[in-house]
Amino acid sequence: MSNQLFDRKLEVVNVGLPAFLADVEAQGADGVQVDWAPPREMSPEVRDALNKLRRPDVAERIRAANAEVVKRIIDAHPVLVGYGKAIDVVPGMTANTILHAGPPIEWKDMSGPMRGAVTGAIVFEGLAKDIAEAEEVAANGGVIFSPCHEHDCVGSMAGVTSASMYMHIVKNQVHGNVAYTNLSEQLAKILRMGANDQSVVDRLVWMRDVLGPMLQQAMELAGEIDLRSMLAQALHMGDEDHNRNIAGTLLLFQALAPYMLQTDFTTEQKKDVFEFIQSSDYFSGPTWMAVSKCALDAAHGVPDSTIVTTMCRNGTEFGVRVANFEGFRWFTGPAQQVIGPMMAGYKPEDSGLDIGDSAITETYGIGGFAMAAAPAIVPLVGGTVDEAINYSKDMLAITTTVNPNLTIPILDFREVATGIDVVKVIETGELPIINTAIAHKEAGIGMIGTGLVNPPFEVFEKAIVALAESIAA
Repeated sequence: MSNQLFDRKLEVVNVGLPAFLADVEAQGADGVQVDWAPPREMSPEVRDALNKLRRPDVAERIRAANAEVVKRIIDAHPVLVGYGKAIDVVPGMTANTILHAGPPIEWKDMSGPMRGAVTGAIVFEGLAKDIAEAEEVAANGGVIFSPCHEHDCVGSMAGVTSASMYMHIVKNQVHGNVAYTNLSEQLAKILRMGANDQSVVDRLVWMRDVLGPMLQQAMELAGEIDLRSMLAQALHMGDEDHNRNIAGTLLLFQALAPYMLQTDFTTEQKKDVFEFIQSSDYFSGPTWMAVSKCALDAAHGVPDSTIVTTMCRNGTEFGVRVANFEGFRWFTGPAQQVIGPMMAGYKPEDSGLDIGDSAITETYGIGGFAMAAAPAIVPLVGGTVDEAINYSKDMLAITTTVNPNLTIPILDFREVATGIDVVKVIETGELPIINTAIAHKEAGIGMIGTGLVNPPFEVFEKAIVALAESIAA
């Protein structure tokens, strides 16, 4: 019998390095690259937990619970209903409370950018006369530290939120819960990035005295703004709604501007506010964080569910919450280094570790999960357009379903992946992709780059062990 292998054109499936496929194609053969890696090693404890959750009776309870969770996420309809001072609207806020991003953390364990933001906020609130005194106040119990998430809030980067800061008020029309986040400071040298000099404090004072009250008055006239439909439109216009927010900012400003013009502020003040919004497209970035928080909080506390409802970082630790556990049970691991383009004059070793509540967007299904909608983000965070598209495809492997309210044009209007499942993360070894900014590791400097990062795998290992103990005991 003759060998027919070389009598016809080869069609090669390559499971090795991409360079192997390039050599095959250079010889005129057709080929497909398979993105494959050996299964991740599991500890006996994790393997035992996974097997318990795979038992048919347990798996059926999980399936039903997860279906309920993603239904709540998809059905959620967040709308902007107002702006207000944190002291007036945020549950549990006091005059000396400082909210921060990520899971709980004490002053002694805070990273440089978190310390910079905390001390800047203390000075802004008049609780200290300068940064040196603010450090003493923070170290000696003069302020109360608490995670934003434990007060129905989310905060970008350091996430530091104090009593006098103005907040978005976003209400879930379907489930009735409310989420809050503070306003964008716009520029790179800002509090949320750890900067804290007088220019930063002066900007916060102006936001407290002019920007916030003007937005508050505007929303009193507007009543409410449908954020879910606006978010869907922004995705169709090239945003991924975490780090690229050009379309979202234009749409939000378009909705607010007629009412801002009707407020009782002077023409000069209105001009200043309009120019401030014009100065950076991140104005709507916090808005989409509150939308995501609003949807996910409605899905938290469903017994037997293995779906992640929070991913966040404080610059020291990465934390997740899972729907099965009511309240604030955190599974934590070390914050990772963000890899991506650096601003001129900075190098990777200047970077602080991953920080911020903004990964709530990826938890919802936008941000890194929707990068296929925003190929123009690639120069900002690194990688290629093909990689950006593949991230949106890859996340289907670790999620429960897709959200029909939010679609990606370049993927034939396929819906965004949503409902990160701890079990699927453990089974596949695939980690959620997050795009984010990079703050300098030292306090007082600010933003120095942007990039991509994954959570530490151990947070999911800890979660699956706890889930097995809770669900399959």
